[in-house]
Amino acid sequence: MTLRLGRHAFADDATIMMAIVNRTPDSFYDQGATWAEDKASARVDLVVGQGAEMVDIGGIKAAPGVEIGEAEERSRVVDFVARVREEHPGVVISVDTWRASVGDAACRAGADVLNDAWGGADPELVDVAAAHDAAIICTHTGGATPRTRPYRVEYDDVVRSAIDDTVAYAERALAAGVARESIVIDPAHDFGKNTFHSLELTRRLGEMVETGWPVLVSLSNKDFVGESLDKPVGERLLGTLAATAICATAGARIYRVHEVVETRQVVDMAWTIAGRRPPARAIRGLQ
Repeated sequence: MTLRLGRHAFADDATIMMAIVNRTPDSFYDQGATWAEDKASARVDLVVGQGAEMVDIGGIKAAPGVEIGEAEERSRVVDFVARVREEHPGVVISVDTWRASVGDAACRAGADVLNDAWGGADPELVDVAAAHDAAIICTHTGGATPRTRPYRVEYDDVVRSAIDDTVAYAERALAAGVARESIVIDPAHDFGKNTFHSLELTRRLGEMVETGWPVLVSLSNKDFVGESLDKPVGERLLGTLAATAICATAGARIYRVHEVVETRQVVDMAWTIAGRRPPARAIRGLQ
């Protein structure tokens, strides 16, 4: 499916690198490295230079922690969105928020995509996306409350649950007025899931792709990678890239990442092997 992410369009054979930019002092991976606005701006400059088509700006870490109210979240992301829009008019700007009010302010500042990592916790977010002709990412969390860790979560079939919930969310967004080509689904690895759930979603991602909705995966340095390999945060790149290759082979379109260059090469190689992308050059045996 051709993707339209706000003011940007991508052909149906395009894959997209969505680089993570945390406007938080306590993110699990970078530990606040881009908390300061100038540091966050430098991060945007870097990833855009590396070829990221999209940046995902978030003002609240996913894990439990200090309560961050609506006003504080807005102060962390909205003005920064405006800055990125001015400095990088060609990049897709996504905002990682579950709050409709924050999404509305971010779209007014120039955001193209609302990345709802908490699966419709605020039902009005789809209305905001529709009002601004923005794209929306519909995730599966099994009904988890925002910023909570899973505890003994059970599914009869986690993939079936992910498909049913994200497709229902996508259809609700469509009914609210979001353009079909601007709706993306995401199995949300680790969110409301244990490691075995995330591994099964990775193994069977092709079933989500077969729904016809474009699929996003957020795999970078996730706990399911760390637990699979017994590696701490900071030593999960190779495991992340292995999971990425599996998801790319299945046909995922968008990759939410910390490491742009490495992920791009893995995705391009997997898509080339799958026959969806031609080699950059093919002269071996011809010259």
